[in-house]
Amino acid sequence: MAEITGDQRVQSEVLEGLATAVNHRRWFVELAVPYLGDNPIEIGSGLGDYALEWAEHLPRITATEADPDRLVRLKERLADHPSVEVRQMLLPHTERGDYSAAVSYNVLEHIDDHVGALRSMRDLVRPGGAVVIIVPAFQFAMSPADIATGHVRRYTKKTLGAAMTEAGLTVEKIHYANALGLIGYFMATKVFRLMPKEGPMVKVYDTLVLPATKAAEQRVRPPFGQSVFAVARVPA
Repeated sequence: MAEITGDQRVQSEVLEGLATAVNHRRWFVELAVPYLGDNPIEIGSGLGDYALEWAEHLPRITATEADPDRLVRLKERLADHPSVEVRQMLLPHTERGDYSAAVSYNVLEHIDDHVGALRSMRDLVRPGGAVVIIVPAFQFAMSPADIATGHVRRYTKKTLGAAMTEAGLTVEKIHYANALGLIGYFMATKVFRLMPKEGPMVKVYDTLVLPATKAAEQRVRPPFGQSVFAVARVPA
């Protein structure tokens, strides 16, 4: 039986805090845009920050949320955006669809049956479409913040690629992102046991460090990072 893991109040607080990391979000928005097509579905939209950014690039997008309270807030926030449909969705499920892509950022690590969740995303997408994933990287960085927000694992390129392949997807691209962010996250949450919420550290990193990190990683892919980014295709 699928279930929502983690403290939903803590998750919402973290989402609200990270919403201030505008440069980080726009970088990750840009990573997905080339693969989304004309009618993607986002799995686990949270408070809608990514959906709103992607809506500027797409004719339409469907935003989803599993938590009932956040779903209400998501519908309220996106009510004035006619190109965005909002619905509830909890993975894994047996629904089939014809979306151009499924995109899911920082969701898969919350789901015990992550292969089943990836199969569900595959089944929502038309043949040849993409499943675009970002997950937190490296198990050694698992911290009290991860546990509080319901993370059951962190990933490497190898483990995420294996899960996608087992789900019947064909991996097209996979790499680490935000190398300096991994160091900062490890120090803040594992060493100092802080929660990644709004504050001076987030703003300084997002304003000063993140742009340089992004520019460097557009030239050379790092051997590690705070996140794993992957694109896989639904077989024809």
